[in-house]
Order: sequence, then C-alpha cells, then structure tokens
Amino acid sequence: MKIGSMAKSIVGGVAAGAASLVTAVDDGVIVYSEWVTIALAVLGALGVVYVVPNAAKSDPPAQTVRGPYPMS
Repeated sequence: MKIGSMAKSIVGGVAAGAASLVTAVDDGVIVYSEWVTIALAVLGALGVVYVVPNAAKSDPPAQTVRGPYPMS
C-alpha cells in the first residue's frame, strides 16, 4: 500500500478535525456531541477527499517562442 495515494485524504481529514477541534474548545469544554462532530468531520473529509480524483497532469509546451529571433 502506498501512502502517497492516500496523503491527500489524510491531510484533508487532519485539517477538518483540527478546524472542528478549534471550534469545540472555544468555550473551554468539549462535550460528547462535540467529539461526535469532530469524528464525523474527520471521517467525512477522509471519504470525500479520497473519492475525488487528482487532476490530470498537463504536458509542458514543446517549445516556447519569446520573440521574433531564436534564443542562442
């Protein structure tokens, strides 16, 4: 199993979990429903980001013309 193929979804899950956690600790207490919200945010982000395919790589241009004269 390659970790590179899942890295995008792992980062998305961590980011969603961190955002939910910051919101939850705003009042200084994390209750059960906030833990559930954090878990659902992490799992949702993992699933959604994993399903979305990466963009196709574009080919670089064969030759770039910068002016009327070829560069030497």
